[in-house]
Amino acid sequence: MNRKNLLSWLPLVLLAVVLLTDLRPVVLGTLQRGLLATGLWRAEAPVVPAPAPSVPTGGLPYPHNVALRTLDGKALSLSELKGKVVFVNLWASWCPPCVAEMPGIHALYQKMDPAKVAFVMISLDENPARAQALLRRRSYTFPVYFPTAALPAPFNSNSIPSTVILSPDGQVAARHNGMADYDTPEFKAALEKLAAPRR
Repeated sequence: MNRKNLLSWLPLVLLAVVLLTDLRPVVLGTLQRGLLATGLWRAEAPVVPAPAPSVPTGGLPYPHNVALRTLDGKALSLSELKGKVVFVNLWASWCPPCVAEMPGIHALYQKMDPAKVAFVMISLDENPARAQALLRRRSYTFPVYFPTAALPAPFNSNSIPSTVILSPDGQVAARHNGMADYDTPEFKAALEKLAAPRR
């Protein structure tokens, strides 16, 4: 096989390597992130309503029974975060849209006051080492957890990425299935307003 023939096969070989290895979610996620950045792909974040002047009625009760563990094996119950706005995101390292929205989530995480807004990034990876490898590669510092049992409503989504925003009293303030760009001034302001003390 001469050099010209070899070069003609190179794109197919590269495509096969990307599609058939662990590079697939990284490459596809990067492409999707690029589309988000250009504005060609509109992935709006969910609208977070302003808090009600009094304790809301209806909705789902605070999800006390969501048991999670950290990357280093420490237990966390979601109910420990009551009193804060909680940004819950379900993701996996093998999910290109999840990988695509993570830079925006991480940027938002770095801008928020941790005393008022908690981030709970729930990895659905069966192998925690894969999630850890992605976090290390991208230098993400937001807290990542793994479920220790089946996730109850409102977190038991059939698709990922999936995001649920809980108000300080545990009501579901917003829910979004699919990729979104959360690093916007409007979304940050909505979380801050939701976290503000009620009068």
